[in-house]
Amino acid sequence: MAGRLFVSYLRPVIQVQRCGLMTLDRVGNRDVVGFGYNGEPTYLDRTDFPYPALRWKENTPDIMALKEKEKGDWKKLSIEEKKILYRASFRQTFSEMDAPTGEWKGIVGLSLLISSAGIWLYLYFKTFAYPPLPETFSMERQLAQLDRMKKLDMNPIDGLCARK
Repeated sequence: MAGRLFVSYLRPVIQVQRCGLMTLDRVGNRDVVGFGYNGEPTYLDRTDFPYPALRWKENTPDIMALKEKEKGDWKKLSIEEKKILYRASFRQTFSEMDAPTGEWKGIVGLSLLISSAGIWLYLYFKTFAYPPLPETFSMERQLAQLDRMKKLDMNPIDGLCARK
């Protein structure tokens, strides 16, 4: 009981220290600008959650100079400088995130490869591994067996449903 109480008392301290150490290594020299997807300072390109907690690139002297310049009039910034500032904050645009990747081709190809391997394996076992079917499986034998069952009146249908 005392051990559980001690561990539950220290659990928040351990988690804060662990998360603090992990995030400092991952963040580096980048700006933390928001709460993040799960409250963690990570970068994710997602269309359903468009604001990541971190900037994409680390702060370099060039980017810091552009950030100081952007605090003024944005009309003085060139298109290239605006693009550089955008790429410092985000890795992809929405159109780049939504663009088709062609991943479906590999999935279809792999599923066809696995299906063809299964068919070839079935044919191999059918030809070489399984014994031949008994004679009673031939159509002539089955018809002869059905004729004999009719002649011997095996399993006749009785009851209310059999009467007209």
